Amino acid sequence: MEDKEAIAKELRSSKEFLNAIALNIEQAGDDRDVKKFNEVVGFCEQIIQIIQTYQIDKEVVFLECSCGKSYLSFAINYILSKRFSINTIFYGVDINQILIKKCNQTKDNLGYQNMHFINDRIINVQIEKPVDIVIALHACDIATDEAIAKGIKLGAKYIAVVPCCQNQIRNRLKIGHPLVNITDFGLLRYRFADILTEALRAQFLTGAGYYVKFTEVTSPKFTPKNLMIIARRKKGSKKYNMDKYKNLDEMFHTEFILQDYFSGYELR
Repeated sequence: MEDKEAIAKELRSSKEFLNAIALNIEQAGDDRDVKKFNEVVGFCEQIIQIIQTYQIDKEVVFLECSCGKSYLSFAINYILSKRFSINTIFYGVDINQILIKKCNQTKDNLGYQNMHFINDRIINVQIEKPVDIVIALHACDIATDEAIAKGIKLGAKYIAVVPCCQNQIRNRLKIGHPLVNITDFGLLRYRFADILTEALRAQFLTGAGYYVKFTEVTSPKFTPKNLMIIARRKKGSKKYNMDKYKNLDEMFHTEFILQDYFSGYELR
């Protein structure tokens, strides 16, 4: 099993690569890039563990949702090319046209012909190949839910996301649920909304036929938003069983956004 220290050392060893993706971790006072670097390292650690389950001759297709500058895909591509004899293809999608243009320039500068970047909404993007692994690192607010929904619809074998802000249900927790005596208090409501949001996402994924686990992508000293959801699609039945998700959703009257992406689907 790989550890974060070994991955960080390997990435740090290529200043040319880090400069190409504009991750300036050696620059004094640039805490934001150091934070991002540690998040990427932790994410790479989890992806390596997933890739170790694949056959050597298997082509693995990634879709990074809300990719931004795509530090994550570039780093995963770099690490996997050094460690494994597998063919990989990366797609990145973002609604920011300027960032997509920058990603395309970066991949050309690095000579990464296995990377493609698309200016579109996550839920609308069309991918030419079957997607194996959907990834997202701090896709803001409902962009994480779009990534999860897209992964389910694509039948991705793995969906790995590190959520960012959880704003959707916070204001809905003020009244009308069993734990109102806790959520009367603003800070407790804020923190409980985070937990409930991730529980809803996990139960939705479970109901859609995935095994789900949680882990920490990096130390909380780098970011409090360090919770990572890793979902692996079960073999066999593709029927949905949303009982646990619906019970949770109805208990707190959340009308959670994930279900909106499945209008017309039979979510039982």
